[in-house]
Amino acid sequence: MADSSVLPPGVFQPGTAAVPATRVEITVSCRLIWLRGTECLHAFIPLPPVFGQGFLCFVNILCVLYTTRLGSNQFAEYERTEQIKNSLNPDFVHKYILTYYFEERQRLKFEIYDVDSPRSKLDAHDFLGSLETTLGEILGSMNNRLEKPLVNGKGGKIILTAEEVSDCKDQATLTFRGLKLDKKDFLGKSDPFLVFYRCNEDNSYTIVHRTEVKKNTLNPSWRPFILLVRALCNGDYDRSIKIECYDWDNDGSSHDLIGECYTNMRQLAEGSGSFEVDFEFFLLTNTIGNPSHSNSLHYINPYQPNHYEQAIGAVGEVIQDYDSDKLFPVLGFGAKIPPDGRVSHEFPVNFNPVNPFCIGIHGIMQAYKACIQQVQLYGPTNFSPIINHVARFAHAYPDGSNYFILLIITDGVISDMEMTKQSIIAASGLPLSIIIVGVGPADFDAMEELDSDKHLLTFRGRTAERDIVQFVPFRDYVGGIGSGNSQLSQARLAKDVLAEVPEQLISFMKKKGVVPNEQPAAAHKSLTDVVATAPPM
Repeated sequence: MADSSVLPPGVFQPGTAAVPATRVEITVSCRLIWLRGTECLHAFIPLPPVFGQGFLCFVNILCVLYTTRLGSNQFAEYERTEQIKNSLNPDFVHKYILTYYFEERQRLKFEIYDVDSPRSKLDAHDFLGSLETTLGEILGSMNNRLEKPLVNGKGGKIILTAEEVSDCKDQATLTFRGLKLDKKDFLGKSDPFLVFYRCNEDNSYTIVHRTEVKKNTLNPSWRPFILLVRALCNGDYDRSIKIECYDWDNDGSSHDLIGECYTNMRQLAEGSGSFEVDFEFFLLTNTIGNPSHSNSLHYINPYQPNHYEQAIGAVGEVIQDYDSDKLFPVLGFGAKIPPDGRVSHEFPVNFNPVNPFCIGIHGIMQAYKACIQQVQLYGPTNFSPIINHVARFAHAYPDGSNYFILLIITDGVISDMEMTKQSIIAASGLPLSIIIVGVGPADFDAMEELDSDKHLLTFRGRTAERDIVQFVPFRDYVGGIGSGNSQLSQARLAKDVLAEVPEQLISFMKKKGVVPNEQPAAAHKSLTDVVATAPPM
C-alpha cells in the first residue's frame, strides 16, 4: 500500500490516513471605542470649531500573535500585523496563516498595542489588551467567527475570523484607476484609496488589501499590486469580491465613502489588466501514520485488539445486555468516504444508509475493521452532527418509552466545541445519555467541561436541564487491558463508563413524570444504543 504521507491533501486513498491537519487563515479586527474616554485624551486633539465638535485620533494599532509549541505552555511571538493608523476600529489586512492540527490543543494569545515609537521592542508601546484562546475555539465558533472582550487593558473587544486556506497558488497582478470620482474635501478634491474585501462563507466580508492614498485627485491611478488569488477569493473564481473607494481623512475613523462595486476573480481575469498564473503543488507530511502502520490507534493487529476494539468490547459487552434485539446503528465521523472521498461527520460504518445496524458487538467489530480499509482517516473531530443525529430519534419519544445511549469513542480534541455545547444543552431534555470514551494521548480537558458533574452545562445564557454526559479517558485503564489484568481493567472501564447512566435515566423519567410499567411488553425495546467511532487516529 502506498504511503499516504506523500499524498497531496485532496487525494482519496482508502485504507490510509490523510494528515488530520489543514492550513487556516486568521483575520483580526478590534473595536476600541473606549479610547474616546477621558483617560486617553492624550491620543486626541480637539477639532477646530469650523469642523464642528470632535477629536482627531492619533493612535496606531498593532496586533501581535503568540503561539506555543507542542508540549510547552510558554508563549513565543509568532507574527505581527501591520500598524493601522488613527483608527478606533482597526481591520487588519495582514493574515495569520496557521496549520491547524485537529488532534492538538493549539493555544494562541493576541496582544493589542498602541505604537508610540518606531522602536520594535513591545515594552516601548502602550499595551491595550489581550485575549488567550485556542485555534480550535475559533474554528468551532459559529461561522468560524469568535468575538470576545480584550482583558488586562482598558477594554474593547477583538474579533477573530477563520477560513480554511485552499491550495490555489495562482497570482494576480492588478491595476486600478478611477474616473471622475466624487469631490469630498472641503478645500480640495479627494484623496482616494481602495479597499478590497473577500466574501466569506456566511456572506460577510473580510478585508484583504488596501491601496495607497492618491492625494488631491478625482482621476487616480493606483500602483499595480500582486495578490494571491487565494487571498482574494480562496481559489473560488466565482466568489464575490467587494471594492470600496474612500476619501482619506486625517482622523482615520471617518473616511468618506465615495462608492463601491462588486466583481469576482473570473471577471477580473478576463479584463484588460494583466493576469499572471503560477502553478505549484503543496504537499503535506503525514506525521501520525495510517491504519496499516503499527503506530496508529486504528492498526488492525491479527494478534491483539487495538484501543478502539478494546473500548468497543469493554463497554459494548455491558451495554448490549440492555438492548433486546442487539441491533446497533453505528456511525463514523472524521473521515473521507467512498466513492468520491468527501469528508463526512455522519456516515454509517457499514455504508448502508438504509440499514446502518450491526448485529451485536461482533457485528460492530466486523463493520469497524472493514470500514478502516475503505475510508481515509481525516478530521476534524466534530461531535455536534452525531449528537443531533441521535437527538432527532430521541425527540420522537417524549414519554420515555425508548431511551437512547450514544457511545462516542474518539481520539481527538473536539473541533466544534461551541456547537457541541449547544447540541448537548438542546438534547438535555430528551431521553438520551452520551458516553464519551477518549483513546490515545490527546488533550481531553474540554471533555471534562462537557461532563458537568459539579454544575450543569451552560453556554450563552442557556443551561442544560440535566447532566447527560459521562467522559472516561481510556488511557487510565489501558495498562491492564491486554495484560494479565485485562478482565479486571475492562470491568473497571465498563463500571466507570456506565456509572452515571442509571441516574441520568431516572432523572429524565422523574422530570417527565414517567412511572415504570408493571409488565412491559416482551418485544418492547427499552434502550437503544448508538456507537459512534471516530477516525482519525
